[in-house]
Amino acid sequence: MNKYSKKYLDKISSSKVYDVVIKSPITKAESVSSQFNNKIYLKREDLQPTRSFKIRGAYNKISNLVEKQKVKHVVTASAGNHAQGVAYSAKSLKIKSTIFMPKTTPSIKVDSVRNLGAKVILIGDNFDAALEDSLLFCKNKKLPFIHPFDDPLVIAGQGTIGKELLDQFDENIDIVFVAVGGGGLISGIGAYIKSVKPKIKIIAVEAADAAGLNASLKADKRIKLQEVGLFADGAAAKQIGKYNYKLIKEWIDDSITVSTDEICAAVKDTFIDTRTIPEPTGALALAGLKKYVTSKRIRNKNLIATYCGSNLNFESLAHIVERSKMGEKKEMIFGINIPEKKGTFRKLCKSIGQKNITEFSYRLDKTNEAKILLGLEFNKGVIEKNSFMKSMKNKNYKITDLSDDEISKVHLRYMSGGRAPEFIDGNIEEVFKVDFPERPGALMQFLELLKDKWNITLFHYKNQGSIYGGALVGFSLKSEQLKNLNRDLLKTEYPFVRVSDNAGYKAFLK
Repeated sequence: MNKYSKKYLDKISSSKVYDVVIKSPITKAESVSSQFNNKIYLKREDLQPTRSFKIRGAYNKISNLVEKQKVKHVVTASAGNHAQGVAYSAKSLKIKSTIFMPKTTPSIKVDSVRNLGAKVILIGDNFDAALEDSLLFCKNKKLPFIHPFDDPLVIAGQGTIGKELLDQFDENIDIVFVAVGGGGLISGIGAYIKSVKPKIKIIAVEAADAAGLNASLKADKRIKLQEVGLFADGAAAKQIGKYNYKLIKEWIDDSITVSTDEICAAVKDTFIDTRTIPEPTGALALAGLKKYVTSKRIRNKNLIATYCGSNLNFESLAHIVERSKMGEKKEMIFGINIPEKKGTFRKLCKSIGQKNITEFSYRLDKTNEAKILLGLEFNKGVIEKNSFMKSMKNKNYKITDLSDDEISKVHLRYMSGGRAPEFIDGNIEEVFKVDFPERPGALMQFLELLKDKWNITLFHYKNQGSIYGGALVGFSLKSEQLKNLNRDLLKTEYPFVRVSDNAGYKAFLK
């Protein structure tokens, strides 16, 4: 049992990470502990020199190459924390580093890497493009590539966190919750803990739109996702690593996924308890912890969540604040139909009662009916929401809960203009969610690639604080032309998904 994991004990114990990192403290999250009736702690990797755990694995790998192979130059591809870890490590070891980063990488992260002495090459709109060029560069120059997670020495470096947890924590640890992207962090932590104290549970936490490990565990083999969400960009890997998966499947106790709203709520919780602001990936483990203990009704246990980074893109703060109440189930949005006649508006407001209204958009729909987009705060969360919906239905209101509908939350509540007109010549409207890279000219490039072949009937763009911004795009066409439109959208190479059947779109815009 754990035959692969036990081979990592010596690698972890002999790691040289403490040349550059601290033994990060464990902070009790007093507010969250009280709220969830457990003792909840955060492992504070945000306090490392590069504000992330990634420096551990990067330094362990690079220092080994310098010692044993006399390497003078290293290369990697990354849009964030791994890039800083490699750059910092190379500088500390007095060697060169070249970092390939997508053009969409926020300037604050590019500047941080350059300030650490690395040469930065900006290429492509996404990580895959940067990775492809970096590997070709390594091949041509005969230089070593520092993988962000799928490497035994990188895993061993991250595994020092697991050793620290057992060395630092005086009481028994019941469960450790770990954020997962490619699997470097959890495979290292789990390999050590499960080899020394196998009764401690290890729970993997992933963003719901980037859950490669969860899919792999269900399929009992490594699954590569076609697309991944980028809100928690530090954990946006399409596939779990080979070395990582071999370790993880030996001992993983459970895997859980969390929504963007739940991550935002955990960012707020972390701020309340530490007065620091994690990046979305940094709050991922705590979001999973909250969801897990609620669903499993866990009480009076010692629980640890990895606070794995705080390199937050400042522009994402507004989005996080806006969505945190929804993650706490303290704000909900609804679609409500009312008869279009005198007095019904006032009657609706009376039916809503003394609740705090966060959103109220009214639009005449038909001559005899109107649509309301309504946002409300609920102090008692889901229980109060269910009571409200039951009350409204008893008063004969047609009400739809849109609180879990991304199109409604990201686009619909910010749009104006109402429904599309009746189309002529048998045309219909098809609507897509398209992810635009955050760079000048992205929209123009999209339109040029479509070559004016399609009539655009709807467009709404909203920056969500990540390297991609979401756009809602509608087209007028005949139903038999849909395959051709899909083909042309694929040519743009912008990630997209058809949302013409979305509840919010059909209720307010179709």
